Amino acid sequence: MVPRFRHLASTFILLIPILYMGSLSRAAQETKMARPAHGLAMHGKTKYDPGFKHFGYVNPSAPKGGTVRLWAQGGYDSFNRFIIKGEAADGIGRIYDTLMRSSADEPFSQYGLLAESIETPEDRSWVKFTLRQEGRWHDGKSITADDVIWTFNTLIKMGNPGYRYYYASIAKAEKLDAHTVKFTFKPGENRELPLILGQLAVLPKHYWLNRDFTKTTLEPPLGSGPYRIKEFEANRHVTYERVREYWGKDLPVNIGLNNFDMIRYDYYRNAQVAVEAFKAGAFDFRTENSSKIWATSYNIPEAKKGYLQKLKSPHQRTAGMQGFVLNTRRGLLKNAKIRQALAYAFDFEWSNRNLFYRQYTRSRSYFDNSELAARGLPSKQELEVLEPYRGKIPEEVFTQEYVPPATKGDGRIRSNLRIGDKLLKEAGWVIKDLVRINAKTSRKMTFEILLVSPLFERVALPFIKNLRRLGIKATVRTVDTSQYIRRRETFDFDMIVGGWGQSLSPGNEQRNYWGSKAATQKGSQNFTGIKDPVVDKLIEKLIAAPDRRALVARTRALDRVLLWGHYVIPHWHIAYDRLVFWNKFGRPEITPMQGSQFDAWWVDAAKAVVVKKAKPGLKSK
Repeated sequence: MVPRFRHLASTFILLIPILYMGSLSRAAQETKMARPAHGLAMHGKTKYDPGFKHFGYVNPSAPKGGTVRLWAQGGYDSFNRFIIKGEAADGIGRIYDTLMRSSADEPFSQYGLLAESIETPEDRSWVKFTLRQEGRWHDGKSITADDVIWTFNTLIKMGNPGYRYYYASIAKAEKLDAHTVKFTFKPGENRELPLILGQLAVLPKHYWLNRDFTKTTLEPPLGSGPYRIKEFEANRHVTYERVREYWGKDLPVNIGLNNFDMIRYDYYRNAQVAVEAFKAGAFDFRTENSSKIWATSYNIPEAKKGYLQKLKSPHQRTAGMQGFVLNTRRGLLKNAKIRQALAYAFDFEWSNRNLFYRQYTRSRSYFDNSELAARGLPSKQELEVLEPYRGKIPEEVFTQEYVPPATKGDGRIRSNLRIGDKLLKEAGWVIKDLVRINAKTSRKMTFEILLVSPLFERVALPFIKNLRRLGIKATVRTVDTSQYIRRRETFDFDMIVGGWGQSLSPGNEQRNYWGSKAATQKGSQNFTGIKDPVVDKLIEKLIAAPDRRALVARTRALDRVLLWGHYVIPHWHIAYDRLVFWNKFGRPEITPMQGSQFDAWWVDAAKAVVVKKAKPGLKSK
């Protein structure tokens, strides 16, 4: 031992310069790999090079001006959209700028907005944003690194619980100088983190210092974005005006966008009332999500004359998942066989034929309408992800393609109900006197479907009728928006009609959708209550995907496990947006992969005059 230590001591002086040189080499390598850039893509290169003038899907010469009236449902009691309390006003995000702006014609790329440049090493273990020195709040004060750091820390400590999941992999935020901030990440590969931070809506530290961030407020907050609040009446309307002296109006990421002088949201109790108001000219534009209304409600004289327009706008977005969402926190629905059995009572084909005018495609994936959706049997790459969990996940993940129960659409679903009955009996629920009861406790099988819109009653009621044939007593309860949101946030439901939007580049948000920690956190989007260590590991593998190929394989693997967990009875989707609007607008010729961008539309003054004359009652300007 002694000779060994003497040997180490004799070489120590020689090691110092070697280690020092190695340190310099690593630093130089890091500097070489991490250079300031104008933008960043999730995988690969950005579409737009440095010095680009504007996005390709906008009209850079779009005129500014005019008023657009939109609609919102329910009501609002706050302008603080960053906390779980209260109902935030629609459109409030327009008053804030983010560090970066995403383009709509790429899967996931961002370009500098508040940030003049972004810098991150090849392993993306940290990210540095250098702010534009010309950035200003609406009160004229400069936007600084202090604002960015205060925003991040405040959202983590006092914001909606979802922020804690979204930013869970961020170790610290530090100010390097007045306009430069650096975020360092926890160990583990997460290539999305720099982009996630690029989405950060920055708040003014000096404004909030003497205000309670945890409380709802109807005091119009200070922002830095292209719009600010002009006037409002809580629960009735809110109007945003374009900030003419907006500091960022000439940035490439803003050219051709934010063209309306005024944007007003009027609130309506429900969609049916809103549709009638729209046809009477009370507002200008809506995205229609009801196939029946789309097919039948807009056949009015103004539409035949061209004053009212209907447009099917194709997109290449992932459809995500909508369905009957089953809350596994409830004892009855903890059993996967019961959840699987209930799906055999939903007759999508009949609904599509008789209710939806054959407009929809049945959803078969949480990432439908994209390359991320699992199809067929697992590929070699997917099996590499899934094999370590064999025996811990349903065997069907490896042996079968998930296909939801199907029918001929004629209302005859006896064969499906037989399968459902078999599964229920295997789960210990038998029929006695035409009622489904637990074989051990004699408890009757009953649950409630909670709805927020009467539109879905026509979907739920036929489902309930089929459940009755299985001896199950299910009921529908439609409540107002505020009560629905409150019950959903506290997971106070058996079943809801719900869903999850998905991007073409899924990442950290999956923790909030399916993660075990989110299952017990009020306000999360883990509506189903999934608490599965395998799902947690698959989420982390997805987040750490080093390239697009790996991301696709890992997303498909997660998709398969979720599908065979039977947490949702899948509904449907369409590969286009249904837009209906009064013909007062101009719009760009190009529709990007993410779909029509209403913020790139503008008011055509000549069209607006014609529409107003054609229908004097129309409240458009």
